[in-house]
Amino acid sequence: MRNDISGTVHGPTVQAERIGSVSFQQAPAPFLVPGAPVPRALPSPPRHFTDRRCELDELEALLAQDDDAPKVVVLCGSGGIGKSATVLHWATGLARRYDGGQLHVDLRGESTATALSPSVVLVRFLHALGMDPRWVPADEGAQAERFRTLTAGRRLLTVLDNAHSVPQVLPLLSAAPGSLTLITSRRRLPKLLREKGAHHIELGPLEPPDAELLLTRIAHGRDAAGVRAVAERCAGHPLALCMAGERVAVRPHLSWQRLESDMAQHQEPAAEHGPADPVPGIADASYADLSPEAARLYRLAGLRPWPSVTVAAAAKLTDVPEPRAAELLEELADIHLLQETAPGRYRFHDLIRAHAEQRALHEEGPARSAAAVRRLLLHHLDTAVAADACVIPGRWHLGPAYPRITAAPPAYASPAEALDRLAAERENLAEAVRTAAEYGHDDLTWQLCEALWGLYLRMGFHQEWKATHRLGVEAAGRTPQTPEAAGRMHAQLGFAHLGLSEFAEAEEEFRAAAAADSACGHTRGESTARESLGLLRLRQGRYEEAENSFALAREAAGQVGDARALALLDHHIGRALAGQGRFAEATAQLEAARERLRSLPDPYNEARVLMSLGETALTAGDPAGAERWLADAAQRMAAEDAVVQQAAIAELRAKAAAVPERAKAFLREALALHERTGAPGAAQVRAELDAME
Repeated sequence: MRNDISGTVHGPTVQAERIGSVSFQQAPAPFLVPGAPVPRALPSPPRHFTDRRCELDELEALLAQDDDAPKVVVLCGSGGIGKSATVLHWATGLARRYDGGQLHVDLRGESTATALSPSVVLVRFLHALGMDPRWVPADEGAQAERFRTLTAGRRLLTVLDNAHSVPQVLPLLSAAPGSLTLITSRRRLPKLLREKGAHHIELGPLEPPDAELLLTRIAHGRDAAGVRAVAERCAGHPLALCMAGERVAVRPHLSWQRLESDMAQHQEPAAEHGPADPVPGIADASYADLSPEAARLYRLAGLRPWPSVTVAAAAKLTDVPEPRAAELLEELADIHLLQETAPGRYRFHDLIRAHAEQRALHEEGPARSAAAVRRLLLHHLDTAVAADACVIPGRWHLGPAYPRITAAPPAYASPAEALDRLAAERENLAEAVRTAAEYGHDDLTWQLCEALWGLYLRMGFHQEWKATHRLGVEAAGRTPQTPEAAGRMHAQLGFAHLGLSEFAEAEEEFRAAAAADSACGHTRGESTARESLGLLRLRQGRYEEAENSFALAREAAGQVGDARALALLDHHIGRALAGQGRFAEATAQLEAARERLRSLPDPYNEARVLMSLGETALTAGDPAGAERWLADAAQRMAAEDAVVQQAAIAELRAKAAAVPERAKAFLREALALHERTGAPGAAQVRAELDAME
């Protein structure tokens, strides 16, 4: 099926509104990707997991209860105490019991600033459960409903790691009988215990024998006295124990006694309320052993809470070739200063990152630290621009990075490949927007937002979209040297609101975009803003106002000579005229749009216009004329492998059919196409067929 959101899908199930060279789609129920696998998203469990027998027995006793009610377990404890390792060990052992699949997410709940929103996680889960990204709802409430629908018949195991609050996890709980949700958090989440009957388990330090066993398993230690001394320094803290053990494991000549001495030298004195946190001490000791290049990477990578650090990002931070950057990342991972979360991707435990940030501020100073952050922001911008330029070919771009990138050969073989890269870097790019805004890099803030446009339009993440583009609007307003950026940011933020059906907010942003572009003489931007207002009016059924907006947009597009925009606006105007019942004028307008698109050429959008012509004829009471347009559209959409559109055309042709048998044949065709995509329209078409037969 064509992975393209640039078309308008007609018919009862789908409507796609278009701005420029992209579109905005809605669907009343989820489309499932045919053949989507059952999610098996659990990361590998830790190799050297030790103890937690009492907690595991407690979990098994809970699962042994006869009732089939959904179960929620909250495992809480301090940072680095081993919650994630414990829950992954549990989940891996339990996975075979949950044939509906396993979901996993790190909620990044160390702080309010880093915590993922429920909407971001729901979108990720819906994708994992097989929903076509184009049909994921924009509204968080609707996303939660889809999640409950898709999981209702699944015996599902979900791991919500590092939760920040009850509101963050409530929409992510499966209500299916027999399901299990395992949650880790530094907070007790008592409301979850009260409202959902969650079972609470507190995790503390390892007992001395188990702490020593963990060290021995990691480093194969044989000096019992030395192992015991290091274990005592680590105070049973699993993160500190892992760091200490791996330090010995990668340095065969480092004795346990020497390690304990190093830890004693760096460890802070005990606090009044209890023993000192062992993590900073072992982090200092490990840091002292790093090569100069690895130490510098450690410092600079820790300046921001990046969701992941890639090899390319590490190379930019340290100004070394990527093969050397990969070696430095491995050096840090070998002693547990970084964790490898996927091939070529690493992240800090937040306690370790805090240590790295302090080392950077102390050794690099504010100026060099800020310069390193800007280097990495530029890297993320170039990465995003190179992909975004391929996602929606033909759309106009704003910002100095695009001419530089697009002057080179395309970086990706297809829009789908480029979109995959943007999706893989999405969390880093959202953090880059926040970082650029916090560091006062207004030019980079709005440019990063511009580079995220294709990703958000294709895949949603509307709450994140609003958050990033609010920063973009603010930054553009402080960038007088690029006045056209303000209108661009307002328009893009308006579409985030439109996707959430926040029509008043969308209109406010579109009007602000039109005013900003008019004030600075940015005619292309003003055309887009007017077009956006017209699409809003189409959504609202205010067809005369939509026509007026499109006419103003067309006038501006004519001034800049944008042939593609003129053709698409002709199509929009035709739809607005049809909505008013002015069928003859609509037909003439749509035929003009078709001729423009034919001359470009643009066969896909030409087929879209043929669909609009057919629907207009059908509504006007000319089924024979409708069939002529729709037959042509069907042939062209088949050539494009646009299955969703083919199904919509078949439904329209069924309505235009002169005899019942022909109508049933088209409905059977539509049903087969809907079933190929898992579309919800299949149920309606099946009901129509049953009624006819």
